[in-house]
Amino acid sequence: MRWIFGLSLIIGLIGTSRADLPPAPEQPTVILVVGAPGEEEFGKAFAHSAELWQAACKQGGVKCVTIGLAPTNATTDLQQLTQTLGSEARESAAELWLVLIGHGTYDGKEAKFNLRGPDFSATELAGWLQPFKRPLAVLDCSASSAPFMAHLKGTNRVVITATRSGSEENYARFGNFLAEAVADPAADLDKDGQTSLLEAFLMASRRTTEFYETANRLATEHPLLDDNGDGLGTPADWFRGVRAIKKARDGASLDGFRAHQFHLVRSAQEQQLPPAQRQRRDELEIAINHLRETKAKLPEDEYYQRLEKLMVEIAHLNAPPKE
Repeated sequence: MRWIFGLSLIIGLIGTSRADLPPAPEQPTVILVVGAPGEEEFGKAFAHSAELWQAACKQGGVKCVTIGLAPTNATTDLQQLTQTLGSEARESAAELWLVLIGHGTYDGKEAKFNLRGPDFSATELAGWLQPFKRPLAVLDCSASSAPFMAHLKGTNRVVITATRSGSEENYARFGNFLAEAVADPAADLDKDGQTSLLEAFLMASRRTTEFYETANRLATEHPLLDDNGDGLGTPADWFRGVRAIKKARDGASLDGFRAHQFHLVRSAQEQQLPPAQRQRRDELEIAINHLRETKAKLPEDEYYQRLEKLMVEIAHLNAPPKE
């Protein structure tokens, strides 16, 4: 069959030169935004989460900018955030992560994230991020964060919220668990030597559920992940391993594929790939996943012909350079 021929081509490509894709000059950036604590215990929890993210960034060799922990001065936290976003490259193969650690509010119309000084809304953040055409992950770990998802949805974006509605307004613990999981090898479900954002989301969601069950309390937060751009989000219990098992609405692609390609701490093998080459590899992997979703609708020969073409290009990208 055609797939056998494709496999032979893939094997034959091992040892050929890498695709001539120029690396992007920018490195991944993580922007940590720590909000107004309100009470001392929350301030300590937010600072601890930020420390965990900073340690993970250091381990992964990723640029990290923290807003909200230094003493306030003439420049507000809101101004620092807009200035930081303004200094970031709009187009790049390198990821941009925006992590919101703190409290949130929702008045029935607009969700906001609480800063020291002026707050910002989901609508405002969507406007600031609109020019960015690079891989983007926005992780809103605050209460009442769900409305941010519909505003921030988009192609090549991962959006995670701590709640499934704006009315879940109690202090959210999900953010602490996510900070612990993002570089935790124990969260590596597929055992590829690195923990993806999807895997961290799944572990953090499970630990959030376990917290409320152990405390015999009604859960007031239900995390969601969206990376297919429909803005609806998928809860962790829709996944088996790293695959969603329920169909998305209106035939949309399943959530989880893109989030599984974001890694804060990359494996040694992954670190060898230039950003532009990794970006193309990720695009091909997503294309393969989408193709598999339509397998039942395609003639067998056509399916394997398309699959062969994608796999051959991936093999060419991953082939070691000639000595």
